[in-house]
Amino acid sequence: MDILFLLIPLSVALVLLILVGLWWAIDSGQFESIEQEGERILRND
Repeated sequence: MDILFLLIPLSVALVLLILVGLWWAIDSGQFESIEQEGERILRND
């Protein structure tokens, strides 16, 4: 039972860390042009 006092806050902290990372990726434009990145590897430079 004592382990729950450790695991629950760690789980909440991990979820918050993942949400902050996802928010940062969306805010910085990581998902703006997904199709363009797929076409970039097919083009010859």
